[in-house]
Amino acid sequence: MEKEIPFSKEKLEKIKNEYPTPFHIYDEKSIKENAKRFLEAFSWNEGFKEYFAVKATPNPYILKILKDIGFGADCSSLTELMLAEEVGITGEEIMFTSNNTPAEEYEKARELGAIINLDDISHIPFLAEHGGIPDLISFRYNPGNQRAGGFIMGNPAEVKYGLTREQIFTGLEEVRKRGVKRFGLHTFIASNQLDPQYFIDTAEMMFELAVEVKKRLDINLEFVNIGGGIGIPYRPEEEAVDLEFVGQGIKNKYNKIIKENNLDPMAIYMECGRMITGPYGYLVSEVIHKKDIYKKHVGLDGSMNDLMRPGIYDAYHHITVLGKEDKPKTETYDVTGSLCESIDRFAVDRDLPKIDIGDTLVIHDTGAHGHAMGFNYNGKLRGGELLLRENGEVVEIRRPETVEDYFRTLDFDKLKDFE
Repeated sequence: MEKEIPFSKEKLEKIKNEYPTPFHIYDEKSIKENAKRFLEAFSWNEGFKEYFAVKATPNPYILKILKDIGFGADCSSLTELMLAEEVGITGEEIMFTSNNTPAEEYEKARELGAIINLDDISHIPFLAEHGGIPDLISFRYNPGNQRAGGFIMGNPAEVKYGLTREQIFTGLEEVRKRGVKRFGLHTFIASNQLDPQYFIDTAEMMFELAVEVKKRLDINLEFVNIGGGIGIPYRPEEEAVDLEFVGQGIKNKYNKIIKENNLDPMAIYMECGRMITGPYGYLVSEVIHKKDIYKKHVGLDGSMNDLMRPGIYDAYHHITVLGKEDKPKTETYDVTGSLCESIDRFAVDRDLPKIDIGDTLVIHDTGAHGHAMGFNYNGKLRGGELLLRENGEVVEIRRPETVEDYFRTLDFDKLKDFE
């Protein structure tokens, strides 16, 4: 089974003539269509808001596209807050969810008027000292061993995020004493989840917690953020999460739990990143070497520093050999980069058509956690980012790194006097 790409061989060859490989290229039309479908699935909830996870694709052009559709920004660092600010996302259009948070990050979040989602109960006095307690506060809930299963982020009880159940009540009571009048709750305990029922169950868990908060503290939550974690079908045989099924399932739980306990209206927030842009980004790289030893290796001009997921997670990313989509997959290759690192591989034992030096490989589903997770080991420079516009135009939205970029933080002049 072969995944499709949004450009012809001729189109991509023209792009390559203008922009050097490797590069990531994003399909604007498909991103927009997917984002609108996502919002439609939850349109029954009047206050619904999607805060795009900036960490997934931290590029201002992508953020601007999503802002214009109605998305906010889920930020977790100072630079992500600054990116959001640059494209005009401010105030409660930002959900700031951080952990082990430095003072300057809280101060910037307060300056922008972002919704602050506290990760630890000890951060209440810390925030009061650095930025001040706002009128609206949210807490991140970690259900611990109450939620079992194969969470990619690990057993919730073993990870560093969030407050325990009792700490949620203690924290809400403490911030109320400090003058907070608006409250929200948040959770995020899975990543790249393809089971649609998971998200319905998560919403049910948070709705039930909202009812308990009302009963114990007489607090009406303004919103519940059920996080992100919606996976994408990296493998051709996998199926995408049925957003309409999830939206209807959550609506049923909302009617049964929130409405029947007189907590309506209550907004539902989400913070998806991967499923919004992930399937609509592609890493394009050219074959520069072939090696035949104990295994057959195909060497690209891109490396793990352009896409680290296969190396560190053993993650599958589909590969199209441009112009050979219909050729039989008669060869088995490891597809590699050039880092001095044994895990610098895009694919292992992958059945592909016979590949020649000069062929172009398109690696799928790199629109999230692709370029964003890049690095400079071996002094390798990251490629650029391109955007395929709806009208077919291609624009460069991040240029490739240069040697000057790499050395910019070093002062060679001082080296002359170093002894």
